[in-house]
Amino acid sequence: MRESYAPVILERKTKHLRKQTGNPHLRSKLDPDLKGAAYFIEAIIRPLRMLVLSPAVLCLSIYIGLCFGCLYLMFTTFSYVFTEVYHFSIGTDGLTFLGMGTGSLIALILVGAFSDRILRYKTLHSPTPNELKPEYRLLPMLFGAPFIPIGLFWYGWSVQAHTHWIVPILGTVWIGFGFLIITFAVQMYLVDAFTRYAASALAATTILRSLMGALLPLAGRQMYVKLGYGWGNSLLAFLTAAMVPIPWLFYRYGERLRKKRTFEF
Repeated sequence: MRESYAPVILERKTKHLRKQTGNPHLRSKLDPDLKGAAYFIEAIIRPLRMLVLSPAVLCLSIYIGLCFGCLYLMFTTFSYVFTEVYHFSIGTDGLTFLGMGTGSLIALILVGAFSDRILRYKTLHSPTPNELKPEYRLLPMLFGAPFIPIGLFWYGWSVQAHTHWIVPILGTVWIGFGFLIITFAVQMYLVDAFTRYAASALAATTILRSLMGALLPLAGRQMYVKLGYGWGNSLLAFLTAAMVPIPWLFYRYGERLRKKRTFEF
C-alpha cells in the first residue's frame, strides 16, 4: 500500500535531497533525533504520557477496556453457562460463540460499507465546507454503543429465566454487534485525531484493554455465584450504559479539546 506516514515520507525526501545535493547535514523536520535506546524508551513512554495527558485517549481507552473486559468475561463463562444451565455437551458448547461472531460480522460489513461514506457526507455538509474532522468517525459509535448494554440485559435475564437456549445466544448477537462498531470507531478516531502519534494512541488503548480483558474475567464465576446470571450481567450492562454518553461528548466537544491541547507528546 502507498506510504501515508508523514515522518517516513519526509525522511525519504530528505535522503533523496542529501544524495542530490551532496549535503549530509540535511535533516527532516519530523526527525526525532533520537538513536538506539533513547528512541526505544521514547516509544515506550509516549503511550503512557498520552494516556495521562489526553482526555480523549484516557476516556476512550477506559470505555474500550471495559468492553473488552465484558467480552472476555463472557468468553470464559459461555461454556460454564451453557453446560450448567442448558446441558450442552462439551462438543457442542463451542457453537454458542456463533451468536457473538454473527453480530461482529454484521457490524464489520456495515462499518466497512458506511464509515467512509458518513465521513465524506459530514465533511461536505459541515459548517466549514470540506473540513474533515476526526469527530465524524465517532458517529457510528453513537449508534452502536447502546447495543452492548441491551445485549447484556437480554443475555443475562434470559439465562436467569431458563428460556430456550437460542434466546441468550440472540442477546450475544447484539453484544458482538455493538462491540465491533465501538472498537472500529475508536481506532479510526484516534488515527485521524493524533495523526503522527496514532500508533502511540492505539498502544495506549491496548494497555487498558489488555489489563481489563485479563483481570475482569477472573471475577466472572464468582460474580455469577453471588449475583446470579440476571443481576451479574445487569451489573456489566449498567457499567457499559454509563459509558454510552462518552462518544456523544467527544463528538460534541472533542474538537475544542483538541485545539486547546498545548502539550507535546
